[in-house]
Amino acid sequence: MNEEADDDPSEDGVPVPGMTRRRVVGTLFLVIFLDLLGFGILIPVIPLYAKFFGANEFVGSLLIATYSLFQFAGAPILGRLSDERGRRPVLLLSLTGSVLAWTLFGLAGELGSVIGAANGLVVLFFARALAGAMGGNIATANAYMADITSPEDRAKGLGILGAAFGLGFVFGPAIAGLVSSPAALSLFESVLPAAVPVSEFTMPSFTAAALTAGNLVLAFFVLPEPNRRERTTVGNESRLRQLYDAVRSPDIGSLVVAFFLASFAFSAFESQFIFLTSDRLGYGTAENAVLLTYIGVLIAIVQGGLIGPLTDRFGEYRLALVGAGIQVVTLALVPFSLSWSFVPALGPVESGAVALALVSTPLAFGNALTNVSLNALVSLNADADEQGGAFGLTQSASSLARTFGPAAAGLLYVAIAYWSPFVVAGLLFVPILVLLGLVARGSIESTADA
Repeated sequence: MNEEADDDPSEDGVPVPGMTRRRVVGTLFLVIFLDLLGFGILIPVIPLYAKFFGANEFVGSLLIATYSLFQFAGAPILGRLSDERGRRPVLLLSLTGSVLAWTLFGLAGELGSVIGAANGLVVLFFARALAGAMGGNIATANAYMADITSPEDRAKGLGILGAAFGLGFVFGPAIAGLVSSPAALSLFESVLPAAVPVSEFTMPSFTAAALTAGNLVLAFFVLPEPNRRERTTVGNESRLRQLYDAVRSPDIGSLVVAFFLASFAFSAFESQFIFLTSDRLGYGTAENAVLLTYIGVLIAIVQGGLIGPLTDRFGEYRLALVGAGIQVVTLALVPFSLSWSFVPALGPVESGAVALALVSTPLAFGNALTNVSLNALVSLNADADEQGGAFGLTQSASSLARTFGPAAAGLLYVAIAYWSPFVVAGLLFVPILVLLGLVARGSIESTADA
């Protein structure tokens, strides 16, 4: 499609009458980015917020997993609803629910006593479940993008949404670190009414709610309803059944299992990372936000800039192997790096934190390689008429992994030792290497072989 046609609102099949396709895609990108920005802000907050209410690492991990569980359940429902009622109403509904969820998250301490709960932990779980159900709007966002792009441009459009996800995960923790800093909290206490609870946990929650509310207003006024080409979200078959059939497939079965294990292992690392730094380094929300932002920037650099040239040179198969091999070592080293006294301190940053950042650098690189390459391999080896289903398969596998991974990791943290979930996460990449090795490389289609 040439540039003139892309900008011509009179083009046949234009997604929204009177608007260029580029403008509609840009608007959808902004809406999804702001939605994920609100989600990203809460990443450094959730584990320590749970501990504030007396939860141990296992219960805190269950709180983390609740989002993915309800997202997995909610995505097909919102997808079907968007087929029946329209994309725009469902996106507006999900944003409204997210505003409510993040507001409840910030008011958990106050509301817990009102409803007669022992503490605000019950409110946190309810808010997290609501946010997860509303986070199922990714199926609707993908369907919206499919509506406004031609089949040959669909992969590019979904890549744009992927970029919105990545940027939300980078800037979200950074904003959390900013609004939870001592200077910011002091400012909030001086300007906000006394009725508003101010803490390192509540202010990121209220910031996420405020950003999402602004996003809701933006979407209401500028996000149009597209001309739908067809039903593009979900079929009649359940997501669990689709996963089961995919695992049995000789073409992509091993790849789907490998993608699930990779997502499971990395979600185990993510969920226990803040518990680890809190217990071993005494870090709070602001300090953890800096570390998470660093990791997020590294992953974004690889996914956004390096992965293309590397894929052209080596292909997805080799990159998946290299990324998995890196993570076997680096994930297992994470908890032990905090005691590396031979690593010098860097100004005010103690040696343990410097060592953790050093280990996290190749870890982030390996994760980006593995995640993108396995996702691409699933798509490349699916039939041409099953590309949408392939994308849904990796999403479903990721949601399930992010449900069970944090729960299992939290149990290991409490039942065995702080280092155990990280070592087990690293060891999980060994079967990924085995799975990729057992599949004859000649039977795996890769762009480097084209």
